[in-house]
Amino acid sequence: MAFLADAVSRIKPSATIAVTDKARALKAAGRDVIGLGAGEPDFDTPDNIKRAAMKAIESGKASKYTAVDGIPELKAAVARKFKRENKLDYQPNQIIVGTGGKQVLYNALMATVNPGDEVIIPAPYWVSYPDIVLLAGGTPVTVETRMQDGFKMRPEALERAITPQTKWIIFNSPSNPTGAAYTHAELKAVTDVVAKHPHVWVLSDDMYEHLVYDDFVFSTPAEVEPKLYERTLTLNGVSKAYCMTGWRIGYAGGPEFLIKAMAMLQSQSTSNPTAVSQWAAVEALDGPQDFIPKHNKIFKERRDLCVSMLNQANGIKCPKPEGAFYVYPSCAGTMGKTAPTGKKLASDEDFVTELLEAEGVAVVQGTPFGQGPAFRISYATATTAVEEACARIQRFCGNLK
Repeated sequence: MAFLADAVSRIKPSATIAVTDKARALKAAGRDVIGLGAGEPDFDTPDNIKRAAMKAIESGKASKYTAVDGIPELKAAVARKFKRENKLDYQPNQIIVGTGGKQVLYNALMATVNPGDEVIIPAPYWVSYPDIVLLAGGTPVTVETRMQDGFKMRPEALERAITPQTKWIIFNSPSNPTGAAYTHAELKAVTDVVAKHPHVWVLSDDMYEHLVYDDFVFSTPAEVEPKLYERTLTLNGVSKAYCMTGWRIGYAGGPEFLIKAMAMLQSQSTSNPTAVSQWAAVEALDGPQDFIPKHNKIFKERRDLCVSMLNQANGIKCPKPEGAFYVYPSCAGTMGKTAPTGKKLASDEDFVTELLEAEGVAVVQGTPFGQGPAFRISYATATTAVEEACARIQRFCGNLK
């Protein structure tokens, strides 16, 4: 009899964490490695947020357990954020705070998905979506998107994927890994399809909401189609825009009965998110937001640098994304070629492995994101490092035979 639960055999380790760990190990061994795997900003947490955390510690506010689903002050700040930025009204009993967006997503799926339930996930997707569905006992249903459509799901493709067993569609705009973001009109076309199927819910992962470029205007499903408000969970967090990945605070707004079930699940797993991080998040949401456009200006420059340099590399095609801090180039043009080690490239995993070996550039292969041959680059690192990494990728591709 096997000791480990069957659920463990249904999932795989996170590819993004794996490549970051491998790059870290090579650096520790003395290799000159540029890591472009981790999806976290290189900017430090803003000083006003740090000061709020220190004040919470000094005043004793961070010393005790809090309510399982978040302190009232943070729930109120989240409600103000939803109203101010998304035109969505949520009461405190419709809001949950968790240990990062991933826990909130995990709680939602574990609280709702039964064996046989289907969850629609547009591909390419964040690597954790299908694995969490599998852990919950559900069936991930992938809807392929195309580079020529900007990696955006076509309404007719969504319509074809919906069955009587469909429970959720997971929607992520701007997207990890592609950076694709849906305009109001594109999102309305998608929500029109969902509105026709009253048994289908929307889990909208808005984690990259503020990271958009070229005058792009962000919209979220329940805002675009108010009819979906009662069957939408709108998820967000402070990790990306506020440079707080290590603080681990995510949150969501949704129907009270769902939030209550998610909180019950959280009460039997991690209990409350870290108290000091919650107080820091209050300041993040309520405090000055002026650093976000400053950061976005730098991110946009890095995006444009990546897109330009990668499109000059032999066998690489790189579309220009609307948001987030990723590009998702195709490496199909390198398949079948031979690397300097003599290895013939047969997959995107071969590509990223040989790239790391030959040039010390760590990127993530596309296959774990649901579509390859491709790879993901996070340009949330120093501009000089991004430029050097892209030059090395050009050289690597130029040396393929």
